[in-house]
Amino acid sequence: MKKISCLVMAAVVLVCSLTGCREQDTLVSKQGFYFDTVIKISIAGKAKKESEKILDQCLALCQKYENIFSRTREDSEVYQINHRSTGSVKVSEDVQRLIAAAMEYYKLTDGKFDITVAPLEELWNFTGENPRVPSPVEIQEALGKVGMSGISLEGDTLTFENDETMIDLGALAKGYIADRLKEFLREQGVSKGVINLGGNVLTLGGKSDGSPWKVGIQKPFADRNELLAVVEADGQSVVSSGIYERYFEENNKRYHHVLDPATGCPVENSLTQVTILSDSSLQGDGLSTSCLLLGYEKGRELAESLEGVEAAFVLEDGTIHTTEGMNLTEQ
Repeated sequence: MKKISCLVMAAVVLVCSLTGCREQDTLVSKQGFYFDTVIKISIAGKAKKESEKILDQCLALCQKYENIFSRTREDSEVYQINHRSTGSVKVSEDVQRLIAAAMEYYKLTDGKFDITVAPLEELWNFTGENPRVPSPVEIQEALGKVGMSGISLEGDTLTFENDETMIDLGALAKGYIADRLKEFLREQGVSKGVINLGGNVLTLGGKSDGSPWKVGIQKPFADRNELLAVVEADGQSVVSSGIYERYFEENNKRYHHVLDPATGCPVENSLTQVTILSDSSLQGDGLSTSCLLLGYEKGRELAESLEGVEAAFVLEDGTIHTTEGMNLTEQ
């Protein structure tokens, strides 16, 4: 019997709202469905009508970025890259930035973080209605198309050694988009608010009373909105990645969507979830996935080697381990 789970709810959620008696102190929010999840953007400090106009522009930006980074939309830039007719393609500045970031994390993880696992993702079909365990022969065939060492970026030209290699920027896209949304909001004079892209929460400043925002972290494999812990953020990003986000069970074994590019199978280590607290949501996205792929020991070593980064690791037995500056309140 096969059991399928695909969580489109937020892995991290805002659990405490901004309050105040003035209109400018009240959060104005809008939400939509982008990047295969429900997103919500909330801002304060502006009159309601102006806030709504700004939020509409934020949602338009989300649509723009989905049209760039989606691997499945046939009109997206990434889809066109993956279905190219030549070995080299011109790419936009946004794609260039994410490819460059992906190459950084590829090096930091000794090849564990690899955006060319798209052929493996298609094989396992975690996002489809009928995910399945591929045969060893199928996995080996797909592995022949995987490897970031086979792609190169020179200026705006992305070159592939293998015509069948595809990319998936999903492990970085939401973080990048959250950073761009924060940049846009600051340009509009917004200094307080929360960008929640489902698993990626990026805060602007603190609340009107001077206290930090409280962000809840989803408990792995639990019911929706059941919190494991709460972390405080004041202008920072909180990003969680976990093996519970998409998985299926077959013959009493669980198969999750975090794939090891060396084996072509779900990575097997002691971790179920990693949460990163940092200034950049793109960094949080890259590190949370990287640490999840590396496992607790190497993942912690990586997080502790970087300035301005704190991390929380949830092990299979439910225990939580944090870096020294990560203050969590367990629920």
